[in-house]
Amino acid sequence: MDYLQHPFDAKRHTAFSKKGMVATSQPLAAQAGIEVMRNGGNAIDAAIATAAALTVVEPTSNGIGGDAFALVWVKEKLHGLNSSGPAPKSISIEAVKALGHDKMPVHGVVPVTVPGVPAAWAELSKKFGKLPLSETLKPAIRYAEEGYPLTPILGKYWKLAYDKFKTSFTTEEYQSWFDTFAPNGKAPEIGEMWSSPGHASTLRAIAETDGRSFYEGELADKIDAFMKKHNGFLAKEDLAAFKPEWVDPVSTNYRGYDVWEIPPNGQGMVALMALNIFKNLGEPKWQSAETYHEQIEAMKLAFTDGKEFITEPEAMPVSVEHLLSDDYAKQRAGTIGSAASDPVPYELPKGGTVYLAAADEEGNMISYIQSNYMGFGSGIVIPGTGIGLQNRGADFSLEAQHPNVLKGGKRTYHTIIPGFLTKEGKAVGPFGVMGGYMQPQGHFQVVTNTVDYLLNPQAALDMPRWQWMEGKTILVEPNFPNYLAQALARKGHAIQVATDGGAFGRGQIIWRNPETGVLAGGTESRTDGSVAAW
Repeated sequence: MDYLQHPFDAKRHTAFSKKGMVATSQPLAAQAGIEVMRNGGNAIDAAIATAAALTVVEPTSNGIGGDAFALVWVKEKLHGLNSSGPAPKSISIEAVKALGHDKMPVHGVVPVTVPGVPAAWAELSKKFGKLPLSETLKPAIRYAEEGYPLTPILGKYWKLAYDKFKTSFTTEEYQSWFDTFAPNGKAPEIGEMWSSPGHASTLRAIAETDGRSFYEGELADKIDAFMKKHNGFLAKEDLAAFKPEWVDPVSTNYRGYDVWEIPPNGQGMVALMALNIFKNLGEPKWQSAETYHEQIEAMKLAFTDGKEFITEPEAMPVSVEHLLSDDYAKQRAGTIGSAASDPVPYELPKGGTVYLAAADEEGNMISYIQSNYMGFGSGIVIPGTGIGLQNRGADFSLEAQHPNVLKGGKRTYHTIIPGFLTKEGKAVGPFGVMGGYMQPQGHFQVVTNTVDYLLNPQAALDMPRWQWMEGKTILVEPNFPNYLAQALARKGHAIQVATDGGAFGRGQIIWRNPETGVLAGGTESRTDGSVAAW
């Protein structure tokens, strides 16, 4: 496979296996997936097991009360699952402003939207799994009951969250967060055991009812009662009405490879738009300041337009087809010059996340992502359950004319995106990079590293990353080559060097050799990443 060559020394070695593979940001979660696969499950069962385990072993990035998306390759076809929940039916701009907010708050009960994670597990299991949820969730339940030791990156972000929350989460609705995640009056230390019996009970209820307890039963009642007590908007009726949506993935062809993403309301479109713009700018050159400049400018334009236009498809002022068209890409590419720009939105034509990849011997592959957003999400934990609720509503606009305006029952612009690569109708494999608005930028960089420079999965992930922040500001990793940073600065980019790699997302990749079926996996060196192979 040409994309397993590499002229770059990776920080780890690419992992290879034949029977199965799971790549994610926490070793125990990856092992949970392999355990289920060894017990008769397929890649989809393994992904569910890993995802459930991640809510326990990496609560700094995701939880049961978050959203999920998946791209699933089964029987030579790619399926898309959008399990992002809408705003509560009772919320409105007027209701939020009446509480004293001039923009959507980040924490508390107001930005909580309907969680999609439990429904995603149940739907994936029902449609593509071989095992029942009562089997696939067993490892996660065991971790929650017996406890596990904190890994280094997990411990770092847990402590940072606690230090922030202890001064800002001072009212009653936040007490359960401290009871759950700081039970001894402090964040658990690296290497210290932590368990959550309430989390275990919740996972068991979800497993035994195929998720129904969360949306219609006892768990739904607890969520409803808490929200009513603290003047929140989310109600049992909102939970009961939720159903995940199977969608047709969207794609673009980048130099012979089809790159796939979930359609809006997700931001995967941004990565596709950037790739389309960039491929109109000539052949990329290895470690070239000019190529980096063109990549950054293409991403700026795509992201500016994405933030302006992406929301629920029916509310978008421009079609997905137009934003992925050659005409759009060529027009935007034509605006890129030799100096850094301060982008403005395209003129319309008239008229805290975890990611995992899994694959099995049968050819099934899945790209899966779930998140509570901004680390621990809203800071709201339903007492005694371990359910930390997401704060996706924070991305809604309170401006009545904005496409992403807040409305009851509407889904917001969503940052979490799974990716998938095919070539000539055959699966290459799943990939993803979590991390808020870094995600489409990470997808873009992983694809170009793979396709343009033939880097193997681990090398593609280990390459120094950049992130466009706003205007002309570009954040680069500490190991980003200094000569390139200086050359970009001479082109007008405001280069800032990050103090660590935490701002640049966490990625996973699994590629399949179409001739042999051998799997090649890479995991994130910027976190406690692991590839579990069988």
